[in-house]
Amino acid sequence: MRVKRGVTTHKRHKKLLAHAKGYRGGRSKLIKLAKEAVIHAGVDAYRGRKEKKRTNRSLWITRINGALTPHNLSYSQFINKLKSKKIELDRKILSQIAIEDPQAFDEIVKKVS
Repeated sequence: MRVKRGVTTHKRHKKLLAHAKGYRGGRSKLIKLAKEAVIHAGVDAYRGRKEKKRTNRSLWITRINGALTPHNLSYSQFINKLKSKKIELDRKILSQIAIEDPQAFDEIVKKVS
C-alpha cells in the first residue's frame, strides 16, 4: 500500500497561504511566491525586532538630552556624573521622568551636579 501525501501537502500549503494573507498579487495566492515572501518577511521581522531596540534607545537619549538643555549640561556629561554618583537609573526611566515629571528630573540633575 502506498502513502498519498495530498492531505499533508494541502494542510501545509493552507498554513503558508494564511501567513501570506494580505500580501500583494501572487505573493498571497501562489504557493512558490508565498513561500518566498513569508521567508523574507520572517527575516525582516527578526531584523526589525533588533532595530526597534536601537531606535528606542536613541529616542530616550534624544529626550534626555532635550531635557538637559535648560541646565546647560550635555547628555554625555550627565550620564558620566550619574555613574560617578552611583545612581542607577536607565535611559528609559530617565526619559519617562523627563517627560512626565520635569520637577523630579530637575531634582535628579541637581543631585548629580
